[in-house]
Amino acid sequence: MSDTRDRQFLEITRRQVLEAGTLVSVSGLLPVTAKAQVSSPQLTPENGTTIQVSFQINGQPRAIEIDARASLLDMLRERLGLVGAKKGCDHGQCGACTVHIDGRRVASCLTLAAKVDGRDVTTIEGIGSADALHPMQQAFIDHDALQCGYCTPGQIMAAIACVKEGLASTPDQIREYMSGNICRCGAYVGIVAAIEQAAPQIERG
Repeated sequence: MSDTRDRQFLEITRRQVLEAGTLVSVSGLLPVTAKAQVSSPQLTPENGTTIQVSFQINGQPRAIEIDARASLLDMLRERLGLVGAKKGCDHGQCGACTVHIDGRRVASCLTLAAKVDGRDVTTIEGIGSADALHPMQQAFIDHDALQCGYCTPGQIMAAIACVKEGLASTPDQIREYMSGNICRCGAYVGIVAAIEQAAPQIERG
């Protein structure tokens, strides 16, 4: 009798495992949109998941309704079409998404868009133009401080903040401040040289 119960137990357990494994496998084949629809409700203003934010973006006033959970990076890229800030690691570790809020650098991938309500946001698109480059942009060109260019917008925004915060007095000080911005191409020597060149032309905040 004991052997029979043991066999039944093992058989049920095996069946449960197989069923669970099948469900996991099938869920992995579902399109991302289908899984999202199953796991989360549709976002609508009525259920309190969207909010209105008003802010200055590159000197221009904006007011939009956003998902309360959206990151500043996603709002900039997907809602405002400002794609200069790049999505690199999405964990605040590479610096490719660096922008300024009220003149201070932030990792926009870790900053809730809701936090910019009533504040001043500056992105790489707001610091110069093709006809009048920002001194830091020109210095990056002069010193070949970029290769693939993916990290460059974040590097430039961090570099401007480095100077404005009075932390560009020595190469070591610059390297320490800029350590949160990764250049996978290894253009660090040029980046430091560019910041040293541009520093005298940028007013400290």
